Amino acid sequence: MTKFCSKGFAWGPSHQEDGALFRLWAPGIETLALRVGSVDVAMDRRDDGWFEILIGDLPSQVNYSFILPDGTAVPDPASRYQLGDVGGPSILVDPNVYDWKHPDWQGRAWEESVIYELHVGTFTEDGTFRAAAERLGLLADLGITAIEVMPVAHFPGDRGWGYDGVLHYAPHNSYGTPADFKAFIDTAHGLGLMVFLDVVYNHFGPEGNYLPTYAPPFFRSDDPTPWGPRIAFDQLPVRQYFIENVIYWLAEFRLDGLRLDAIDQIDDECDPHILQEISDTVSEQFNQRHVHLIVENPVNGTDMIAERDGRPLFKADWNDDFHHALHVLATGESSGYYAPFKDAPWAKLRHALARGYVREGVQKLPGARIPTNAVAPTSFVHFLQNHDQVGNRAEGNRLYSMVGVDKFRIFSEILLLSPQIPLIFMGDDHLSSRPFQFFTDYKGQLAQAIRENRPEEAKNFGCLFEDIKNDAIVDPNSLKAFHDSKLLWSEAFLEHRRRWRKWLAEVVKVRRDHVVPLLIPAKGNSGKVVESLEQCLFIVWQLHDHQLHLRANLSDHEVECDMPSSTQIYPVAARKDATLPPMSVSAFIKAGTR
Repeated sequence: MTKFCSKGFAWGPSHQEDGALFRLWAPGIETLALRVGSVDVAMDRRDDGWFEILIGDLPSQVNYSFILPDGTAVPDPASRYQLGDVGGPSILVDPNVYDWKHPDWQGRAWEESVIYELHVGTFTEDGTFRAAAERLGLLADLGITAIEVMPVAHFPGDRGWGYDGVLHYAPHNSYGTPADFKAFIDTAHGLGLMVFLDVVYNHFGPEGNYLPTYAPPFFRSDDPTPWGPRIAFDQLPVRQYFIENVIYWLAEFRLDGLRLDAIDQIDDECDPHILQEISDTVSEQFNQRHVHLIVENPVNGTDMIAERDGRPLFKADWNDDFHHALHVLATGESSGYYAPFKDAPWAKLRHALARGYVREGVQKLPGARIPTNAVAPTSFVHFLQNHDQVGNRAEGNRLYSMVGVDKFRIFSEILLLSPQIPLIFMGDDHLSSRPFQFFTDYKGQLAQAIRENRPEEAKNFGCLFEDIKNDAIVDPNSLKAFHDSKLLWSEAFLEHRRRWRKWLAEVVKVRRDHVVPLLIPAKGNSGKVVESLEQCLFIVWQLHDHQLHLRANLSDHEVECDMPSSTQIYPVAARKDATLPPMSVSAFIKAGTR
């Protein structure tokens, strides 16, 4: 297990009784200075490549930078807050300045999760933590129990999705201060909402990363990721950087969990693997409250979510297979990432609902392969769309704009009445008319490269390009791409949108009252596909001593659906006969085993 600096974290400024200790791992240089305000002070170099210096009597909010031998001023890679852009000075932050209003919050059980993914910059017109906090009550009223915030780690420019962050400890200053982010989380807790943060531990963004200039061993020189140099997790200071980052967000900001982006690009030959060490550290240090770690694992490895030594390493994985199969059968699009689901999408969707992954997974950890059906259904996060599937489309259009609200309603019922953990993308709660587009704030050649790559990237997400001209794709670096993506909250209060929200709240309530009690805890080998017609989904899950039955008919005619000796939980009005109407969903609970 990683050993941490006895005076605090190895990375970033550490507050001491007699001042602030500044440290930086810079094995590629022999001298380093600290600039505090306008004064430069030489730092002491240790044999292991760490530089450090203790400075007394410093006020919080003072600016500081590290000065390289050639005179270049660089920010602290573990900066807690930035003055200006990623290349500007870092700011010394007092971690205790925020007064928590709900310090006794203990979180919620994972099974209760109904997740709402949001991007702080476009969730409101102001695009700040404080403005976002003002809207959280509307989500709590719907029955949402968890907010998943897209990455906030400081990235280049004023706007972006956040997956190109380079200062992983610093909330982006366009959203507000660290205290503002804490206030957002505190407000959520007061409303009974968990808050998860999306973090990116597989690469650094292409601009503003100065680590290679003074710490070349931080990255591997071979086998880059699709987004940049691969991180060298076999180096102890590198492991410390990321494990401390996990602790930092969970402890100082009291987050309820983290979602680790694209872990298939996190390679490590050490024992334990960095992903296992992150999980073990969280399990040991945060065992007095509910803390949930989620992954995005495109290679479908069950080793990340199956029980190992009595617990899974991660609570759940984003199951793209469910989304991709549903998207193909809903839209007919089958290019790019959807191509493997072109054939038999109905069968693949049934498989995803009953068993989990459709495609065989790739293990990262040693040990016997665990089949996907042996993993509990709550180990999968399901969604009709998320930031990727909307924002990477050519026009950023949403699923209901393509298939209509009636079909989207049916799909939403399937999502919410199944035992997997549901995720709703921001704006879908009120059928937002606003797109969510890919946007960045780059200049020069990098901006041009991103602009030129957009058509090819959009093809990966199913766009039928014979119907879309390239000039219809908004330049990601334009303000238009950003501003057009902002939710228009006045829409939520229009009559037909209010009706949608009221209906959505009713379905979420059915989930809370009837489905969630069966999931504590859910086990593997629970799902089974029941024979049905092509445009139907008949699934049964054995959950303890009860069965949960889902019956969905997306055809244009009635189908037989006889469920004797069972309790209908949805719809609320009881069926009068043993048929399922066209375009409808029913759910039942039946006592006993199959």
